[in-house]
This record gives sequence, C-alpha cells and structure tokens, in this order.
Amino acid sequence: MASDEHGAVTALDRRAASVADAGVAWLDDLASLTPGFVAEWQSLTAAAAAPNPFYEEWNLRPALAQLAPGGNVALLAYRENGALAGLLPVARSANYYNRPFRHLTGWLHDNAFCGIPLVRRGAEDAFWRAALAAIDHRAGFEFFLHLPALPEDSPVTQALLRVVAQTRRTATVVGSEERALLSSPLGSSAYLEAAMSAKKRKELRRQAKRLGEMGELAVERLAGDEELDRWIDDFLALENAGWKGAEGSSLASHAPVAAYFRSALQGGAAAGRLERLALTLDGAPIAMLATFIAAPGSFSFKTAFDERYAKFSPGMLLQQENLALLDRADIAWCDSCAAADHPMIERIWREKRTILAVNIALGGPLKRTAFRLMSQLERSAEPLGRDHDG
Repeated sequence: MASDEHGAVTALDRRAASVADAGVAWLDDLASLTPGFVAEWQSLTAAAAAPNPFYEEWNLRPALAQLAPGGNVALLAYRENGALAGLLPVARSANYYNRPFRHLTGWLHDNAFCGIPLVRRGAEDAFWRAALAAIDHRAGFEFFLHLPALPEDSPVTQALLRVVAQTRRTATVVGSEERALLSSPLGSSAYLEAAMSAKKRKELRRQAKRLGEMGELAVERLAGDEELDRWIDDFLALENAGWKGAEGSSLASHAPVAAYFRSALQGGAAAGRLERLALTLDGAPIAMLATFIAAPGSFSFKTAFDERYAKFSPGMLLQQENLALLDRADIAWCDSCAAADHPMIERIWREKRTILAVNIALGGPLKRTAFRLMSQLERSAEPLGRDHDG
C-alpha cells in the first residue's frame, strides 16, 4: 500500500485496498479461460474508454500463447458490481533496460504498440485505485511497476496520473516520444493537398504512372477474411525478401512471431477489426499494409513493400491510398505505431501523439527508497531504450 514520507498509510490507500480485495482477481491460467469470461472480455472491449486492439481477446490470447511461453504473464481483472470493468496483462521481470531491477510491468511484446489497459468508460479512476493496490499485494521482491506505451491523451492515462497524485505515490515519467498520428476534419484529398507540396504530389503521380507502364497497377482494399491466408503468406514473403529478412528481424525470421501475426490477423478479420490494403502490379503485391480498426481510432499495425521498386515509392503510394481512413465516419484517427521521426510516414501524416512510459513505486518505505535511488540513477544515466519484458 502507498504511504507518505513517514510510512503512514493514507485513507485513500485503505479505500483502494478495500476495493482491490473486493474487485480484483488475478488470472494465471490463461490457457483455460472460460467462454463466459471471453464473452465478458469482448463486451468490455466494446465499452472501453480508450481502444487498444493489442489487448483485445482475439489479439492478446495468441500473443500470450506464442510469445510468453513461460507463463510469466497474468491478467489483472477488475470488476464493478460483478461485471468485468478492467483488464491489464502484468508480468514479472528481473531485467529493466538490461539492469537487474526487479519489477512488475504491463506486458507488451515487440510487435504491440499500445499499453493502455481496457477499462470500462466511467470506471477509469476506480480501476487504477484497485489495480495499484492489488499490484502492491502481488509484488514480492519487485519494487516498482513499469507501464510502457501509454498515449498521453487517453482518458485512462489521465486517470492513472490523477490517482497517482491523489494517493501520493512516487512515480516518474521515464519515457516520452511523439509518433505520427493521422487525425483531421479534412477528407483524404484535401488532407493530401495540405500535407504535401504540389511538386511532391506531382512526383507521386509520375511514379504511379511509371509503375502502370510496367503492368496493371491496382489497389486492393479488404475488410473481411477473403483470401486471408494467401494475403498473410504474401505479406510474410514480401517483408522477408527485404532488409528485415536480411538482418533477421522480419516476422518470418521467427516462427512464434509469424504464428502470432497469422493468428492476430485471422482473429482481427473475424472480429471485424482488420483492414488490409495492397498495391499490386499484375496481381502481385508490391506494397502491403495491415491496419487494426478500433473505433473511434485505428492502428497502423504492419507494412511492407517490394524493395525492387523502391525508386517508385510504393510505400508512399500505398499511404496515399490509406488516407481514405479520413473519409470514414466511424474513424477519427489512426496511430502510426511508428518510431518517432519516421522518415516515410511523417512526410504525409502531420499530427503527433505523445506516448509515455511511467514507473510507479510499489510497497512500503524500503521499496520506495529503492525506487527513488533507481530513479536518481536513471536520470543521471544515458537515455534508455525500450523495455523488453516477457
């Protein structure tokens, strides 16, 4: 439980612990979740205050099965009046940016780009009070909680920062980056005209024309499961044929990662959460993009292009087609899921989204002292990279 500088437990912390004892359960056996719980999970997704397709059932379960084989991850499930109102995967780790600091973390794998828990709209503050108290109870030697990839503008992130302040917990923002976001009241054509110079738009038209002279150039946009397995095979092959395959970082380079990718796209299509976009030349894909649809937002999950056609900018031509997201009444924004200052996407997407990583002290005075010492060390050290837990 949280305490002030003299170790006294606050009234807010006592109430939080009471809520946690009554409302939080830890689900460790993720291979045997009941159909009833899965249905509740799906209902929670539909009522979430902020979308996160990476924590939806169709996406997170195959990720855990393929990428967390040690059973190191548990689901924190929060209930209000008996109904599931919050869900966060939590893992233990002894490695923090290659340093031996034991901690608990909101679990993400290398191909998941949002760490916001699924929380029912209106339950944000209550969820964090209960969750933080329950995580306090679960911690053994772990002395802090690491929460990566939190969009700053999310009501769930704002609730976390509010609850941390109210309960007088020690917390530190240990990472902040801005990544490209597509969000505008403009339609696709007007947005492209505003985002790119006339000269650059003319160049894209010239490149498309040159490609069209080499064969039949077409755009393929699919929302269901039509020829999905073929599409997945084509994507894995296209990405693996380029520099990622050469350096061993493509999806196909690692069988569990490729299996997760296949399962996530299959699950996303079945749930109505997947849009596939491809630029084809004589029927063969030369640029491909998989986007997770999570109204009112969307997440640009994975893209690949044929490097043999690099001088024709097939990736940019595909992103020009992807601006059609702006014409959808159900979608207000798309998160690029790209690294900050991405050289391609930021040539066309003009908005930014701030992504935070937050550390929160756990336990009593001794653990909090250790957390403060670690935070001081972190501030004096070189900037740290992304945490790779699980």
